[in-house]
Amino acid sequence: MEILTVIIGLMLATVLAVGLGDRIRLPYPVLMIILAAGAAFIPGFPEVRIDPELILPLFLPPLLFATALKTSWSVFRVRWRSIVLLAIALVVLTTAAIAGAAWLLIPSIGIPAAIALGAMVAPPDPVAVASIAGRVRMPRALSSVLQSEGLFNDAMAIVIFQAAVAASLAGQDLNLLLLGLLLAGSVGAVLVGLVAGWLTKKLMHFITAPVGRSAVTLVVPFAVYITADSVHASGVVAVVVTALEIRRNAHPEAAEERVTGNAFWDVVELLVTGIAFGLVGLEVRQVLQDESTRLGTLLGPALLLCALTFAVRAAWLGLLVLPSRRRGAHAPPSDARDVVVLTWCGMRGLATLALALALPANLSNGTPFPGRGEIVVLAVSVLLATLVLPGLTLPWLMRILRISEGPEAAQDSERELASRAEKAAMDAIEDSDLLDDVPEKRITWIKSRLLHLHTELVDMHSEPVKEEQAEFRDWAIAVQTLALDAARNEMVQARSEAGTDPEAVDRVLRRLDLRTMLAPD
Repeated sequence: MEILTVIIGLMLATVLAVGLGDRIRLPYPVLMIILAAGAAFIPGFPEVRIDPELILPLFLPPLLFATALKTSWSVFRVRWRSIVLLAIALVVLTTAAIAGAAWLLIPSIGIPAAIALGAMVAPPDPVAVASIAGRVRMPRALSSVLQSEGLFNDAMAIVIFQAAVAASLAGQDLNLLLLGLLLAGSVGAVLVGLVAGWLTKKLMHFITAPVGRSAVTLVVPFAVYITADSVHASGVVAVVVTALEIRRNAHPEAAEERVTGNAFWDVVELLVTGIAFGLVGLEVRQVLQDESTRLGTLLGPALLLCALTFAVRAAWLGLLVLPSRRRGAHAPPSDARDVVVLTWCGMRGLATLALALALPANLSNGTPFPGRGEIVVLAVSVLLATLVLPGLTLPWLMRILRISEGPEAAQDSERELASRAEKAAMDAIEDSDLLDDVPEKRITWIKSRLLHLHTELVDMHSEPVKEEQAEFRDWAIAVQTLALDAARNEMVQARSEAGTDPEAVDRVLRRLDLRTMLAPD
């Protein structure tokens, strides 16, 4: 009952943190950590213990799924270099740097355990980044890089962590089998994700109720993660691929389903994120209590590892600026400001905490795991340093660098898409027989309605035009249905095109969906 009370309390705290964050312009995940950590030190506050093996399967699938739904395969085709260089290469580099430094600072933990620590703190958290970047109007080019990186870096880190722990338990050193495990796990995960996406499509075709289809999407991430894990594939990659396939196979005419599903997942993402980061804050107290006698001796190593984590990311991003300039590309990082922002947004989160808590207490022979207490303290220190500090200061940093993207940029993108939707609607009407032998006043009237459609897609605050000329009602409904169908088809197609911002398309498509649902039958 105590755990249930705490979970419900974290949900309520999440809602309050969202409201407070909107008022003081701070990200609610960071506020949740601070609030939960403060509440945990209140005398009599219940102690919450969640099985470490359940943390990733409980929280990671829905959060990854919700984030992946906002992107598309086209983004990954454009950003594949960022995925390779950040989600893979930078994770390996950070793991190696942290492992080497930890082994030099605390030689007693051994090399495999040091590598496990490096893997814990290597991957930035996509949920934290998405929650915080949206509050500061980060340019879409930068947030897209962070989003692409965050969706896949957990997979790399988890594979390295599992291999390092297995080597520690067996009393052996790591070998080249790690690369084979990674490749096999990734290929298997892609296959699982593709199959799951196809099966989900069939299941959602069978279920006609929009609410039921939304419920299916809640079950799918957990089922896919568990299935992939059971065949020793990457659950992270499998969930992301499944979400991308579901979004790719979306039907243009499924307006009610999209509106219902998006609203449903907005709520799920908010509450799960709040609970997850609240648990991070609650765990701070437990770590401090368990290792209270060694905190003083670990302060120096913790500060060094935190600084090294920032330094490695900054150095690697700085190196990536050079080839970007030689190619004449504008993809981030393209200058020093991009490097600073992307470095500051390397926020660790749920995966770091889950891997730290999942570290075994004992080896296979029953002896204590070497340096487990020190490893957990160091991992939590890096988590807090890379999450709380940037989360509180990022708005200030964005103002200093003058890199924030104003609302005009998003409006320009949406305006261009709205014009494209309007043209598709007009072309569909002109190609049909609905304008044959129609009086000029009707044609003028329908064109004015299409112009109003463009206005609605750009600004949903505009008042809908009242239905005039009742004698044209049936004809007008037929024309409007054809126009909206064509506009939605155009937006669904645009979402899969390289260079198109999926989130901008989703905003325009949502307005089209709402317009469709409000249209008279």
